[in-house]
Amino acid sequence: MSTTFELKADPRGKLGKGASRRLRRAGKVPAILYGGGQDPVPLLLDQLDLMNHFKNEAIYSHVLTLNLGDRTEQAVLRDIQRHPFKPTFLHLDFLRVIADRKLRAHVPLHFTNETTSRGVKLQGGMVSRALIEIEIECLPGDLPEFVEIDLADLELGDSVHLSEIKLPAGVALTSHIDPGSESDVIVVSIHHAHSGGEEEATGDEPAAD
Repeated sequence: MSTTFELKADPRGKLGKGASRRLRRAGKVPAILYGGGQDPVPLLLDQLDLMNHFKNEAIYSHVLTLNLGDRTEQAVLRDIQRHPFKPTFLHLDFLRVIADRKLRAHVPLHFTNETTSRGVKLQGGMVSRALIEIEIECLPGDLPEFVEIDLADLELGDSVHLSEIKLPAGVALTSHIDPGSESDVIVVSIHHAHSGGEEEATGDEPAAD
């Protein structure tokens, strides 16, 4: 994981809805750090600083460094509350990270070779993505920035199921998925252009890096 994220956080004193509203008006975002066998710590973060960090989707699947004055804490994002119509944050939940203890995290899926896959380039199909992220379990040092699914060899009518995703070493799905079971859902497929799909990628879209 080459990308690093450091967030400055201050201890939060008075709690309650009224106090939180005043803090948000002052450009601050209430947050909580919990887990790791320690007491929860109420925090305050800067709204503008958060908005800049969240321009990079990798923040969702990275171990973050919280600078708490004279000490730092390693944590991952567990929950985000956003304003219903403004591009601002209302509250964040952080989970402490312990180096030798497995954690659960949602990581994005990156689909490669969409426009050059056999089903699209040679057979005129369209890509339909049913999932854009998965929940995985691993040690903090093994946490991937994303999971890649290569569509190069997929033909018209082919699909990739959850059980078929190739995960990095040390990484597993949070639930065991038996191939062909009801929980083994389709992640991505290639279908006829006229048949519709949940989230379609046309030949005009650039392939993911």
